[in-house]
Amino acid sequence: MLGLKGPLKALVSEKFASAYNSKSLVFSDTRLTILRTSSEISIQLRYCPALAKKPIKSSDHDERLPKEKAFDPFDQPSADLLVAAIPASRPSHNLVLNKYPVIRDHFILATKENKPQTALLEEDDLALTYECLRSWKENDEQHQNSSLYAFFNSGEHSGASQIHRHLQFLPVEAMKAGNEEEWDVLCASMTCPTHSSFPLLKNPRLPFLHFATHLNHLMTAQDIHQRYQMLLRAGLASIHNLPLDSLESVTISQNGKATFSYNLALTTNIMAIMPRRSESSSIPDVLDSSVAINGTILAGTMMVKAEDEWDRLREKPELVNRIFHDIGFPSNQHVINNKESL
Repeated sequence: MLGLKGPLKALVSEKFASAYNSKSLVFSDTRLTILRTSSEISIQLRYCPALAKKPIKSSDHDERLPKEKAFDPFDQPSADLLVAAIPASRPSHNLVLNKYPVIRDHFILATKENKPQTALLEEDDLALTYECLRSWKENDEQHQNSSLYAFFNSGEHSGASQIHRHLQFLPVEAMKAGNEEEWDVLCASMTCPTHSSFPLLKNPRLPFLHFATHLNHLMTAQDIHQRYQMLLRAGLASIHNLPLDSLESVTISQNGKATFSYNLALTTNIMAIMPRRSESSSIPDVLDSSVAINGTILAGTMMVKAEDEWDRLREKPELVNRIFHDIGFPSNQHVINNKESL
């Protein structure tokens, strides 16, 4: 489906090495530790002071600005960062390296046409995303059990940094960085069925509202898109305490935009959503603290730019639950089955 000239993993890795050597991208190493929350959830905390110097990009709520005033890194991307235009037969999307990665081989799937980040994802967005996930895993020539984590940020509270529609990919092995026994992708733990009529899953130990659903390689693009819309409807219904039995009547888009902010995560096995009510949280007793969170949260990863925040969270890992509370909706207010309302 992608029509690539070689295995996706090899193409991304080779392009990353070339772009790094030519200084076309700025790769910043992070200091990494694993935090254990009070509910025994493992969260990666990364300290990356270089992110404080990253140029401020146009965000979702800047869509009302004239397009000529907003820098668009996905409009005719640099050849040094462009991995491929896909599908090869009739390209609708570009695979592009992240110019400011903190995890090696971080790459992006962006629409060639400047479609809005706040609009719902379309079938081809999700189909190509899943094909990238599948291709990375199946074409692993070194048999290292490689896998990708994909995420999408939509809405002003989601941590989105560009208005041009794009999904992002992170190699799970690069994220683990030798911590295989201590940490795994968070959305993979969302395995508890939550409804007798809908294929919805959750992790009861997580304190924020979320939903997940299984994916597999036999699903069509339409199947995946329908699951995506189901997750959106379940998330929005739960925010407004509506019964899940009325999912089909929930309005998830209006005037071309999603009706709420959310993060979406995908692996080859699962797709998950986290509705958002704030982009950032502050750490108590840390001056001018502001920890911005995007879709990496569904992988169980968060990043800080200030050393005071890094130190404080390592001293008091229970503060992670405060961050969850600030950026998401509480999960304990939603009891879900086919009889009870949310």
